[in-house]
Amino acid sequence: MIRSLRGMNDTLDIDDSARFSYFIQTATRIAKNYGFRFIETPQLEETALFKRSVGESSDIVGKEMYQFTDKGDNDVCLRPEGTAGVVRAFVQNKYDRQETVQRLFYHGTMFRYERPQKGRLRQFHQFGCESFGEANVLEDASLILMVRDIFNALGINFTLKLNSLGDSNCMPQYRDTLIEFLGSNEEDICEDCKRRKATNPIRVLDCKNSHCQEIYADAPKLMQNLCEGCDTDFKALTNILDEHGLSYEIDTHLVRGLDYYSKTAFEFISTEIGAQSAIAGGGRYDRLVEFLDGRPTPAIGFAIGIERLMELIKMPETSREGYYFGAMDENAINLAYKIGMKKRQRDKVTIGYKARNLKAHLKAADKADAQYCVILGENELKNKTLWIKDLVDKTESEIPQSEF
Repeated sequence: MIRSLRGMNDTLDIDDSARFSYFIQTATRIAKNYGFRFIETPQLEETALFKRSVGESSDIVGKEMYQFTDKGDNDVCLRPEGTAGVVRAFVQNKYDRQETVQRLFYHGTMFRYERPQKGRLRQFHQFGCESFGEANVLEDASLILMVRDIFNALGINFTLKLNSLGDSNCMPQYRDTLIEFLGSNEEDICEDCKRRKATNPIRVLDCKNSHCQEIYADAPKLMQNLCEGCDTDFKALTNILDEHGLSYEIDTHLVRGLDYYSKTAFEFISTEIGAQSAIAGGGRYDRLVEFLDGRPTPAIGFAIGIERLMELIKMPETSREGYYFGAMDENAINLAYKIGMKKRQRDKVTIGYKARNLKAHLKAADKADAQYCVILGENELKNKTLWIKDLVDKTESEIPQSEF
Protein backbone atom coordinates (compact mmCIF):
# COMPACT_ATOMS: atom_id res chain seq x y z
CA MET A 1 0.00 0.00 0.00
CA ILE A 2 1.33 3.45 -0.96
CA ARG A 3 1.34 5.85 2.00
CA SER A 4 1.75 9.60 2.24
CA LEU A 5 5.30 10.86 2.67
CA ARG A 6 6.58 11.39 6.21
CA GLY A 7 5.53 14.78 7.56
CA MET A 8 2.94 15.28 4.79
CA ASN A 9 -0.49 14.59 6.22
CA ASP A 10 -4.03 14.43 4.89
CA THR A 11 -6.65 16.80 6.29
CA LEU A 12 -9.45 14.28 6.10
CA ASP A 13 -10.88 13.96 9.60
CA ILE A 14 -14.25 15.73 9.80
CA ASP A 15 -13.29 17.74 12.90
CA ASP A 16 -9.89 18.75 11.45
CA SER A 17 -11.33 19.84 8.11
CA ALA A 18 -14.04 21.83 9.90
CA ARG A 19 -11.46 23.56 12.10
CA PHE A 20 -9.21 24.28 9.12
CA SER A 21 -12.09 25.81 7.13
CA TYR A 22 -13.27 27.80 10.13
CA PHE A 23 -9.79 29.24 10.64
CA ILE A 24 -9.47 30.30 6.98
CA GLN A 25 -12.94 31.89 7.01
CA THR A 26 -12.27 33.76 10.27
CA ALA A 27 -8.79 35.00 9.36
CA THR A 28 -9.93 36.02 5.87
CA ARG A 29 -12.87 38.01 7.24
CA ILE A 30 -10.67 39.89 9.71
CA ALA A 31 -7.92 40.55 7.13
CA LYS A 32 -10.52 42.07 4.81
CA ASN A 33 -11.79 44.21 7.70
CA TYR A 34 -8.27 45.66 7.89
CA GLY A 35 -8.24 46.46 4.16
CA PHE A 36 -6.21 43.48 2.91
CA ARG A 37 -6.96 41.61 -0.33
CA PHE A 38 -6.09 38.06 -1.36
CA ILE A 39 -2.98 37.09 -3.33
CA GLU A 40 -2.02 33.60 -4.57
CA THR A 41 1.63 32.91 -5.45
CA PRO A 42 3.17 29.74 -6.96
CA GLN A 43 4.32 26.94 -4.68
CA LEU A 44 7.41 26.50 -6.88
CA GLU A 45 9.91 29.37 -7.17
CA GLU A 46 13.52 29.94 -8.20
CA THR A 47 15.85 28.93 -5.39
CA ALA A 48 17.64 32.28 -5.73
CA LEU A 49 14.52 34.03 -4.41
CA PHE A 50 14.89 32.46 -0.98
CA LYS A 51 18.68 32.65 -0.89
CA ARG A 52 18.48 36.41 -1.43
CA SER A 53 15.55 37.03 0.91
CA VAL A 54 15.48 34.45 3.70
CA GLY A 55 19.30 34.42 3.68
CA GLU A 56 21.85 31.67 3.05
CA SER A 57 22.82 31.73 6.74
CA SER A 58 19.33 30.63 7.81
CA ASP A 59 18.53 27.01 8.65
CA ILE A 60 15.67 27.15 6.13
CA VAL A 61 17.99 27.76 3.17
CA GLY A 62 20.94 25.83 4.54
CA LYS A 63 19.16 22.66 5.66
CA GLU A 64 15.43 22.56 5.03
CA MET A 65 14.48 23.52 1.47
CA TYR A 66 13.05 21.03 -1.03
CA GLN A 67 15.45 22.09 -3.79
CA PHE A 68 16.03 20.42 -7.15
CA THR A 69 16.89 21.01 -10.82
CA ASP A 70 13.87 20.77 -13.11
CA LYS A 71 13.76 19.42 -16.67
CA GLY A 72 14.76 22.83 -18.01
CA ASP A 73 17.91 22.86 -15.82
CA ASN A 74 16.40 25.54 -13.58
CA ASP A 75 17.37 25.60 -9.90
CA VAL A 76 13.96 25.61 -8.18
CA CYS A 77 12.45 24.81 -4.79
CA LEU A 78 9.10 24.40 -3.08
CA ARG A 79 8.38 27.56 -1.10
CA PRO A 80 9.47 27.26 2.56
CA GLU A 81 7.64 30.45 3.60
CA GLY A 82 5.21 32.95 2.10
CA THR A 83 6.71 36.44 2.35
CA ALA A 84 9.44 36.14 -0.30
CA GLY A 85 6.99 35.03 -3.00
CA VAL A 86 4.62 37.90 -2.21
CA VAL A 87 7.49 40.40 -2.40
CA ARG A 88 8.62 38.86 -5.70
CA ALA A 89 5.08 39.27 -7.09
CA PHE A 90 4.94 42.83 -5.74
CA VAL A 91 8.15 43.76 -7.62
CA GLN A 92 7.46 41.71 -10.77
CA ASN A 93 4.07 43.40 -11.22
CA LYS A 94 5.62 46.85 -10.65
CA TYR A 95 3.59 47.70 -7.56
CA ASP A 96 6.81 49.15 -6.11
CA ARG A 97 6.44 51.97 -8.67
CA GLN A 98 3.02 52.98 -7.41
CA GLU A 99 2.36 55.48 -4.66
CA THR A 100 -0.52 53.58 -3.06
CA VAL A 101 -0.14 51.27 -0.07
CA GLN A 102 -0.64 47.60 -1.00
CA ARG A 103 -2.06 45.28 1.66
CA LEU A 104 -2.14 41.59 0.71
CA PHE A 105 -3.04 38.35 2.50
CA TYR A 106 -2.42 34.75 1.49
CA HIS A 107 -2.90 31.20 2.72
CA GLY A 108 -1.45 27.99 1.37
CA THR A 109 1.03 25.14 1.68
CA MET A 110 4.70 25.58 2.57
CA PHE A 111 7.45 22.94 2.60
CA ARG A 112 10.46 22.41 4.88
CA TYR A 113 12.53 19.25 5.22
CA GLU A 114 12.80 19.01 8.99
CA ARG A 115 12.08 16.44 11.67
CA PRO A 116 8.29 16.04 11.86
CA GLN A 117 6.74 16.52 15.28
CA LYS A 118 3.46 17.69 16.75
CA GLY A 119 2.44 20.95 15.09
CA ARG A 120 5.51 20.95 12.82
CA LEU A 121 5.23 19.11 9.51
CA ARG A 122 7.22 18.99 6.28
CA GLN A 123 4.17 20.14 4.34
CA PHE A 124 2.26 22.69 6.39
CA HIS A 125 -0.08 25.63 5.94
CA GLN A 126 0.38 29.30 6.68
CA PHE A 127 -1.90 32.31 6.71
CA GLY A 128 -0.06 35.59 6.30
CA CYS A 129 -0.44 39.30 5.63
CA GLU A 130 2.06 41.67 3.99
CA SER A 131 1.77 45.46 3.87
CA PHE A 132 3.87 47.55 1.46
CA GLY A 133 4.46 51.27 1.28
CA GLU A 134 3.58 52.39 4.82
CA ALA A 135 6.45 53.33 7.16
CA ASN A 136 4.27 54.69 9.98
CA VAL A 137 4.48 52.64 13.17
CA LEU A 138 0.68 52.67 13.22
CA GLU A 139 0.87 49.99 10.51
CA ASP A 140 3.08 47.85 12.77
CA ALA A 141 0.45 48.18 15.49
CA SER A 142 -2.38 47.38 13.07
CA LEU A 143 -0.87 44.05 11.99
CA ILE A 144 -0.19 43.04 15.59
CA LEU A 145 -3.76 43.99 16.57
CA MET A 146 -5.06 42.02 13.58
CA VAL A 147 -3.38 38.86 14.86
CA ARG A 148 -4.88 39.58 18.28
CA ASP A 149 -8.35 39.89 16.70
CA ILE A 150 -7.92 36.59 14.82
CA PHE A 151 -6.87 34.71 17.95
CA ASN A 152 -9.61 36.31 20.05
CA ALA A 153 -12.20 35.28 17.45
CA LEU A 154 -10.90 31.71 17.56
CA GLY A 155 -10.82 31.61 21.37
CA ILE A 156 -7.02 31.14 21.49
CA ASN A 157 -5.04 32.36 24.51
CA PHE A 158 -1.65 33.90 23.81
CA THR A 159 1.29 35.96 25.07
CA LEU A 160 2.74 38.65 22.82
CA LYS A 161 6.52 39.16 22.73
CA LEU A 162 8.12 42.27 21.21
CA ASN A 163 11.60 43.42 20.26
CA SER A 164 13.27 45.95 17.98
CA LEU A 165 16.02 44.79 15.62
CA GLY A 166 17.16 48.29 14.79
CA ASP A 167 17.99 49.53 11.29
CA SER A 168 21.02 50.41 9.15
CA ASN A 169 21.82 53.30 11.50
CA CYS A 170 22.23 51.28 14.70
CA MET A 171 22.57 47.63 13.68
CA PRO A 172 26.16 47.78 12.30
CA GLN A 173 27.60 49.17 15.54
CA TYR A 174 25.61 46.65 17.61
CA ARG A 175 26.76 43.84 15.31
CA ASP A 176 30.41 44.76 15.96
CA THR A 177 29.77 44.85 19.72
CA LEU A 178 28.06 41.45 19.61
CA ILE A 179 30.87 39.89 17.51
CA GLU A 180 33.39 41.11 20.08
CA PHE A 181 31.32 39.49 22.86
CA LEU A 182 31.05 36.23 20.90
CA GLY A 183 34.79 36.25 20.26
CA SER A 184 35.49 36.41 23.98
CA ASN A 185 33.22 33.37 24.50
CA GLU A 186 33.98 31.42 21.32
CA GLU A 187 35.35 28.36 23.09
CA ASP A 188 32.09 27.91 25.02
CA ILE A 189 29.41 28.42 22.34
CA CYS A 190 28.00 25.68 20.08
CA GLU A 191 29.10 25.00 16.50
CA ASP A 192 25.96 26.56 15.03
CA CYS A 193 26.65 29.80 16.89
CA LYS A 194 30.26 29.79 15.71
CA ARG A 195 28.98 29.53 12.13
CA ARG A 196 26.39 32.25 12.67
CA LYS A 197 29.03 34.54 14.18
CA ALA A 198 30.55 34.78 10.69
CA THR A 199 27.31 34.94 8.70
CA ASN A 200 24.57 36.63 10.75
CA PRO A 201 25.69 37.19 14.36
CA ILE A 202 22.33 38.38 15.73
CA ARG A 203 20.89 34.92 15.01
CA VAL A 204 22.95 33.45 17.86
CA LEU A 205 20.53 35.04 20.31
CA ASP A 206 17.87 32.65 18.99
CA CYS A 207 19.99 29.57 19.75
CA LYS A 208 18.05 26.80 21.54
CA ASN A 209 21.17 25.38 23.26
CA SER A 210 20.66 25.90 27.01
CA HIS A 211 24.39 26.45 27.67
CA CYS A 212 24.54 29.13 24.96
CA GLN A 213 21.48 30.83 26.42
CA GLU A 214 23.23 31.05 29.79
CA ILE A 215 26.16 32.81 28.08
CA TYR A 216 23.90 35.18 26.11
CA ALA A 217 22.20 36.37 29.28
CA ASP A 218 25.21 38.70 29.58
CA ALA A 219 25.33 39.60 25.87
CA PRO A 220 24.90 43.27 24.86
CA LYS A 221 21.23 44.11 24.24
CA LEU A 222 20.21 45.73 20.97
CA MET A 223 17.34 47.44 22.77
CA GLN A 224 19.94 49.43 24.71
CA ASN A 225 21.80 50.35 21.51
CA LEU A 226 18.98 51.64 19.32
CA CYS A 227 19.37 54.88 17.39
CA GLU A 228 16.99 57.72 18.20
CA GLY A 229 14.60 56.91 15.33
CA CYS A 230 14.26 53.22 16.19
CA ASP A 231 13.92 53.96 19.89
CA THR A 232 11.18 56.55 19.22
CA ASP A 233 9.27 54.15 16.94
CA PHE A 234 9.43 51.28 19.43
CA LYS A 235 8.16 53.46 22.27
CA ALA A 236 5.34 54.71 20.01
CA LEU A 237 4.41 51.12 19.18
CA THR A 238 4.19 50.07 22.81
CA ASN A 239 2.13 53.16 23.61
CA ILE A 240 -0.39 52.26 20.86
CA LEU A 241 -0.67 48.69 22.11
CA ASP A 242 -1.17 50.01 25.65
CA GLU A 243 -3.98 52.26 24.43
CA HIS A 244 -5.70 49.25 22.84
CA GLY A 245 -5.38 47.10 25.93
CA LEU A 246 -2.98 44.56 24.43
CA SER A 247 -0.39 43.40 26.97
CA TYR A 248 3.09 42.28 25.85
CA GLU A 249 6.51 41.21 27.04
CA ILE A 250 9.73 42.75 25.71
CA ASP A 251 12.11 39.93 24.75
CA THR A 252 15.57 41.22 23.83
CA HIS A 253 16.52 37.79 22.42
CA LEU A 254 13.61 37.73 19.95
CA VAL A 255 15.31 37.98 16.56
CA ARG A 256 12.99 35.86 14.34
CA GLY A 257 14.43 33.12 12.14
CA LEU A 258 14.82 35.01 8.88
CA ASP A 259 17.49 37.45 7.78
CA TYR A 260 15.25 40.13 6.29
CA TYR A 261 13.72 41.60 9.47
CA SER A 262 14.51 45.06 10.87
CA LYS A 263 12.96 47.29 13.51
CA THR A 264 9.74 45.73 14.88
CA ALA A 265 9.81 41.98 15.56
CA PHE A 266 6.98 40.13 17.32
CA GLU A 267 5.80 36.64 18.21
CA PHE A 268 2.56 35.31 19.64
CA ILE A 269 3.22 32.44 22.06
CA SER A 270 0.91 29.72 23.35
CA THR A 271 1.62 27.80 26.54
CA GLU A 272 -0.86 25.09 25.57
CA ILE A 273 1.04 23.24 22.82
CA GLY A 274 4.34 22.23 24.45
CA ALA A 275 7.83 23.26 23.42
CA GLN A 276 6.88 24.54 19.95
CA SER A 277 5.05 27.48 21.44
CA ALA A 278 5.22 30.17 18.69
CA ILE A 279 1.86 30.28 16.90
CA ALA A 280 2.41 33.49 14.89
CA GLY A 281 5.23 35.87 14.19
CA GLY A 282 6.38 38.67 11.99
CA GLY A 283 7.96 42.07 11.79
CA ARG A 284 9.16 44.88 9.61
CA TYR A 285 11.39 44.28 6.57
CA ASP A 286 11.95 47.70 5.00
CA ARG A 287 14.89 46.61 2.79
CA LEU A 288 13.59 43.32 1.38
CA VAL A 289 11.86 44.86 -1.66
CA GLU A 290 15.15 46.54 -2.52
CA PHE A 291 17.07 43.26 -2.01
CA LEU A 292 14.81 41.71 -4.67
CA ASP A 293 15.52 44.49 -7.20
CA GLY A 294 12.52 46.68 -6.40
CA ARG A 295 12.46 50.31 -5.39
CA PRO A 296 13.05 50.96 -1.67
CA THR A 297 9.69 50.27 -0.03
CA PRO A 298 8.81 50.05 3.68
CA ALA A 299 7.03 46.80 4.48
CA ILE A 300 5.79 44.69 7.38
CA GLY A 301 4.04 41.33 7.66
CA PHE A 302 3.26 38.26 9.71
CA ALA A 303 2.53 34.56 9.28
CA ILE A 304 0.43 32.12 11.31
CA GLY A 305 1.21 28.41 11.31
CA ILE A 306 -2.21 26.79 10.97
CA GLU A 307 -1.32 23.25 12.07
CA ARG A 308 -0.06 24.54 15.42
CA LEU A 309 -3.45 26.10 16.10
CA MET A 310 -5.73 23.21 15.22
CA GLU A 311 -6.30 21.83 18.71
CA LEU A 312 -6.50 25.34 20.21
CA ILE A 313 -9.38 26.59 18.05
CA LYS A 314 -12.67 26.81 19.90
CA MET A 315 -15.37 26.00 17.38
CA PRO A 316 -18.72 27.81 17.55
CA GLU A 317 -21.85 25.87 18.34
CA THR A 318 -23.28 24.58 15.09
CA SER A 319 -26.95 24.28 14.17
CA ARG A 320 -28.57 21.99 11.67
CA GLU A 321 -28.98 23.42 8.21
CA GLY A 322 -30.16 22.41 4.77
CA TYR A 323 -32.09 19.46 3.41
CA TYR A 324 -31.75 15.73 2.96
CA PHE A 325 -33.66 14.17 0.04
CA GLY A 326 -34.45 10.46 -0.02
CA ALA A 327 -36.64 8.03 -1.96
CA MET A 328 -38.50 5.04 -0.55
CA ASP A 329 -39.41 3.74 -4.00
CA GLU A 330 -37.13 2.99 -6.95
CA ASN A 331 -39.42 4.99 -9.21
CA ALA A 332 -39.01 8.09 -6.98
CA ILE A 333 -35.19 8.29 -7.06
CA ASN A 334 -34.93 10.43 -10.20
CA LEU A 335 -37.63 12.85 -9.04
CA ALA A 336 -36.00 13.21 -5.61
CA TYR A 337 -32.71 13.96 -7.38
CA LYS A 338 -34.35 16.49 -9.73
CA ILE A 339 -36.08 18.40 -6.92
CA GLY A 340 -32.95 18.25 -4.74
CA MET A 341 -30.80 19.67 -7.54
CA LYS A 342 -33.15 22.63 -7.93
CA LYS A 343 -33.06 23.23 -4.18
CA ARG A 344 -29.21 23.28 -4.32
CA GLN A 345 -29.36 26.60 -6.14
CA ARG A 346 -30.23 28.22 -2.79
CA ASP A 347 -29.58 25.75 0.03
CA LYS A 348 -27.25 23.03 1.27
CA VAL A 349 -28.64 19.71 0.04
CA THR A 350 -27.66 16.06 0.50
CA ILE A 351 -29.32 13.49 -1.77
CA GLY A 352 -29.64 9.77 -1.16
CA TYR A 353 -29.28 7.75 -4.37
CA LYS A 354 -30.84 4.47 -3.18
CA ALA A 355 -34.40 3.55 -2.28
CA ARG A 356 -34.43 2.86 1.47
CA ASN A 357 -36.92 2.71 4.31
CA LEU A 358 -37.84 5.81 6.32
CA LYS A 359 -35.73 4.88 9.33
CA ALA A 360 -32.60 4.60 7.16
CA HIS A 361 -33.26 7.96 5.50
CA LEU A 362 -33.83 9.70 8.85
CA LYS A 363 -30.53 8.26 10.09
CA ALA A 364 -28.74 9.50 6.95
CA ALA A 365 -30.31 12.97 7.36
CA ASP A 366 -29.08 13.03 10.94
CA LYS A 367 -25.52 12.19 9.85
CA ALA A 368 -25.70 14.94 7.22
CA ASP A 369 -26.68 17.38 10.00
CA ALA A 370 -29.64 18.49 7.88
CA GLN A 371 -32.56 20.40 9.38
CA TYR A 372 -35.15 18.91 7.05
CA CYS A 373 -35.62 15.35 5.81
CA VAL A 374 -37.62 15.30 2.54
CA ILE A 375 -39.02 11.93 1.45
CA LEU A 376 -40.71 10.66 -1.71
CA GLY A 377 -42.39 7.26 -1.59
CA GLU A 378 -45.14 5.50 -3.51
CA ASN A 379 -47.89 7.64 -1.95
CA GLU A 380 -46.00 10.90 -2.59
CA LEU A 381 -45.51 9.96 -6.24
CA LYS A 382 -49.21 9.22 -6.63
CA ASN A 383 -50.36 12.36 -4.78
CA LYS A 384 -47.56 14.62 -6.15
CA THR A 385 -46.58 15.59 -2.61
CA LEU A 386 -43.47 15.60 -0.40
CA TRP A 387 -43.22 14.32 3.17
CA ILE A 388 -41.03 16.65 5.26
CA LYS A 389 -39.76 16.30 8.82
CA ASP A 390 -38.14 19.20 10.67
CA LEU A 391 -35.35 17.48 12.63
CA VAL A 392 -35.02 20.44 15.01
CA ASP A 393 -38.59 20.83 16.29
CA LYS A 394 -39.59 17.25 15.28
CA THR A 395 -42.69 18.38 13.33
CA GLU A 396 -43.92 16.58 10.21
CA SER A 397 -45.88 17.88 7.21
CA GLU A 398 -46.91 16.93 3.71
CA ILE A 399 -47.04 19.56 1.00
CA PRO A 400 -47.63 19.62 -2.77
CA GLN A 401 -44.46 19.32 -4.85
CA SER A 402 -45.48 22.45 -6.73
CA GLU A 403 -45.52 24.53 -3.53
CA PHE A 404 -42.09 23.22 -2.44
